[in-house]
Amino acid sequence: MELNWYEDFFQGVALDLWRRAISADQTKAEAAFLAKALKAKRNGKLLDVPCGNGRHSLELAKRGFRMTGLDISEEFIQEAQNLSKAQGVLIEWVLGDMCQIQRISEFDGAFCLGNSFGYFDYQDMLAFLRRLARALKPGARFVFDSHMAAESILPNLREREWFQVDDILLAMENSYRVELGCVETQYTFVKSGKVENRTSLHWVYTLAEIRRMLENAGFSILETHGGIDGRPFAFGSPLLVVTAQKESQ
Repeated sequence: MELNWYEDFFQGVALDLWRRAISADQTKAEAAFLAKALKAKRNGKLLDVPCGNGRHSLELAKRGFRMTGLDISEEFIQEAQNLSKAQGVLIEWVLGDMCQIQRISEFDGAFCLGNSFGYFDYQDMLAFLRRLARALKPGARFVFDSHMAAESILPNLREREWFQVDDILLAMENSYRVELGCVETQYTFVKSGKVENRTSLHWVYTLAEIRRMLENAGFSILETHGGIDGRPFAFGSPLLVVTAQKESQ
């Protein structure tokens, strides 16, 4: 399958389900966590990458931060622009690839929520992190989460899963590609008799591999948790949350 599957994954019924699956309360809780974890001053400049439809950027902008949201999905960026205009919030929206960040020492913090960490193989992830480090000011923090850390996904991987959100049914078939070190998932979305199929690849890294990757890009890990509530990360935790910091020099 195509390694750049994420470029056209989020559209149609898949995008509709993504919108509905996350509550406003969850977004507010995640934004509150980010504001605390990033330790950026109010009016600080933050990068949301990839930003999706901008739900975190919108909430953080209302809390006084200057936000930039970057995403490869034209549909997501258009929706984010419409939402910020409707809510009277000024945000810079950028249509682009997260692996091609061009900014230099501009941001006071950055985050990558929504399980996007792990979209790429080791070399491309390292390239992303190095570009991100260049975009951050010295000492700035980077927060990300992942359901795909090896300690999370491998003990909990189910071959088949079913979900329903309102009138949308989602069937998932998961397989671990041992030759690549990634989880391949086949998605079938059904809504009002309409069926759409998607495929994704998520590379699986141990926490030790993630630590080495971050260090090679100029970051150090400050904290790891098993959720935004601060619970410890352990083998079998469904989520990994990492707070890292760009080196001062």
